Amino acid sequence: QVQLVESGGGLVQPGGSLRLSCAASGIIFSIYAMGWYRQAPGKQRELVAGVTSGGSINYADSVKGRFTISRDNAKNTVYLQMNSLKPEDTAVYYCNANTVLPTILGGRKEYWGQGTQVTVSS
Repeated sequence: QVQLVESGGGLVQPGGSLRLSCAASGIIFSIYAMGWYRQAPGKQRELVAGVTSGGSINYADSVKGRFTISRDNAKNTVYLQMNSLKPEDTAVYYCNANTVLPTILGGRKEYWGQGTQVTVSS
């Protein structure tokens, strides 16, 4: 059974920092691209940051220079370090894992975590 378990969310003041973690189980972590998405009330879910199985990284323009994504394949965990947080960063943050297996093994696979709330407010 595949599980993605996020942790590290909470309430923080503007300008503060949080570190989110997503621990994966039930998958061969190293072959999956990992990403962090977020969804604010009344808005669509959006990609915040992603890291491929090969280590290539991309960020949403709104978080460049403030957020850092990293992965530890030995721990089956992906992290999102969030600095200089702003009220507009308030959202539920979701961990995503995706890969494309050979067709005989099922093709595209994608999994989501349950989400963790991040609230930036004074």
